[in-house]
Amino acid sequence: MAEVYLRRLSRWQAEQQRDAVADVYVSAYRSATEAERRDRRGFLARLEQHVQHTGFDMVVADTAGTVGCAYGFRVPRSGEWWPDLQEQLPADVEELTASGRAFLLAELMVLPDHRRRGIATRLVERLLIRLEADLVVATADHYGDGGDVADGGDDARNAAAATFRAWGWSRSGVATTRAGAGPAAGPVAGPGAVTREVWIRRPLR
Repeated sequence: MAEVYLRRLSRWQAEQQRDAVADVYVSAYRSATEAERRDRRGFLARLEQHVQHTGFDMVVADTAGTVGCAYGFRVPRSGEWWPDLQEQLPADVEELTASGRAFLLAELMVLPDHRRRGIATRLVERLLIRLEADLVVATADHYGDGGDVADGGDDARNAAAATFRAWGWSRSGVATTRAGAGPAAGPVAGPGAVTREVWIRRPLR
């Protein structure tokens, strides 16, 4: 296969590349059990909101077109992202959130034909390498079709959990989020809610 190059996009560039990123999103999740994950319009609506968040950052993987993407932003200081966490939030995590020093890995995806090549790992490393945050947060579907399924495949029930552990992340608890809304939607209860694992990592200094 051709060599894959990583590019960091500015907020403006991310908005310009929204259709290409949406194409990757639809293809990356086409085998997911949640139909909402294949909702292109829903993803574009979320992306439009996410690019407005403080500290938004995006990295894409290219080889004759976009084949992967990772992006995130600062967790809101209000702590509104955490209310439906089913386990007690560690005091230091609350403090880091309130002080604006927590970053949310909101989306991570790689096209099926380019998985198992370490692209997802490279995307996350590039996204976080210059991050000025003391805590990184992500969520993954409990059955394993989130996180790094782009590299590991969604055929293993706990692929995401295994990947986060391999990356040195630690499981912080379980939260309820909107079905198909992805890691960045934030915990919420009610119809269509799904259970997701919350994973955290303190960047290496």
